Amino acid sequence: MPAAESAVSRLDCVTAATPPSNAAPSAGIRLRPEIAALPAYRQGRAAAPDGFKLSSNENPYDPLPGVAEAVAAASDFNRYPDASALALREKLAERFGRTADEVHIGAGSVALVAQLILATSGPGDEVVYSWRSFEAYPGLVTVAGATSVQVPNRADHSHDLVAMAAAVTDATRLVIVCSPNNPTGTIVAAEEFSAFLADIPEDVLVVLDEAYAEFVTEPRAVDGVPLLARHQNLVVLRTFSKAYGLAGLRVGYALGPVAVLDAARATAIPLSVTGQASAAAIASLDAEDELLERVRHIIARRDAVYAGLLEQGWDAPKPSGNFIWLPTGEHTTAAAERLFEAGLVVRAFAPEGIRVSIGEEESVEKLLQISEEIVRSLPEGHSARRIA
Repeated sequence: MPAAESAVSRLDCVTAATPPSNAAPSAGIRLRPEIAALPAYRQGRAAAPDGFKLSSNENPYDPLPGVAEAVAAASDFNRYPDASALALREKLAERFGRTADEVHIGAGSVALVAQLILATSGPGDEVVYSWRSFEAYPGLVTVAGATSVQVPNRADHSHDLVAMAAAVTDATRLVIVCSPNNPTGTIVAAEEFSAFLADIPEDVLVVLDEAYAEFVTEPRAVDGVPLLARHQNLVVLRTFSKAYGLAGLRVGYALGPVAVLDAARATAIPLSVTGQASAAAIASLDAEDELLERVRHIIARRDAVYAGLLEQGWDAPKPSGNFIWLPTGEHTTAAAERLFEAGLVVRAFAPEGIRVSIGEEESVEKLLQISEEIVRSLPEGHSARRIA
């Protein structure tokens, strides 16, 4: 395939930036320069006692009693868990019409992304993904020793699948598509994704990251599961962290060809999915009706927030996850600080925008109050502002 246009960013891990000035002395230990330059993952600030943490896309509801009881019952943590989480794999296999070997369990979907990158890509190889997208992708590619190929989002903050396909070269080993896209909330349309798959060589793995699939109500959106039967180079990722409210237990799953998932399993840290996580996931599937009713409440709250933003004059993308995207651009840091002062901890991606999780009902009024102040403070002609 032809190389992509110059807008595509190729981030070679060998030419890493200078390590942070506050990095601890290495006592003469020779570290990989690209790893030394990587910032460690840092969570957002803690919310005040009367504030709201809207920075991590967590489910605001407490665990269901039945799920909590299943975790408490898995009390044999003096023993190692089942390394393959077979009971959970069998339950998911039955649900999706797969075999158990076509299901792989990991410590959250991010762990599965890391394993698939390691299984396919190393020095000299390229991993293509849209940008901005999930913040972990660049670091995971760098850790593998591969090169990131970042394809800019379209003006509407969605994936440019045509440009992504054009960015695939002989060096490409993996392409990541995130729908709904974190942090912009945009979906990939099913028709677009099918055309995209037809353009990708069969020896290049495509990973469809659907961590927020349960929150999607847009009929045009892709659903990766039915496509697995037709594409042997496709893996679909889902998670229990978001809709099912198990973020602290770290459990996600991959659906795909056995050979690819076996390769991912070979790169995994053994026994990283705990017995408590597996028990909670199984109990969550058993209580799915009640959990998805909670999801419907979050969706309704999200849609109400988005309608309020539009009424205020925001030009923001339609959200399809459990979060919204405020494209504040160069005003991102100041806007995030204003929200923090009001008791709302959000995720700022300067100089592009702010991701705000849909949290407790009580947070909505305050969020809309501050968002109106922010949009009115943006300069006339700013891309996030539709008001005169």
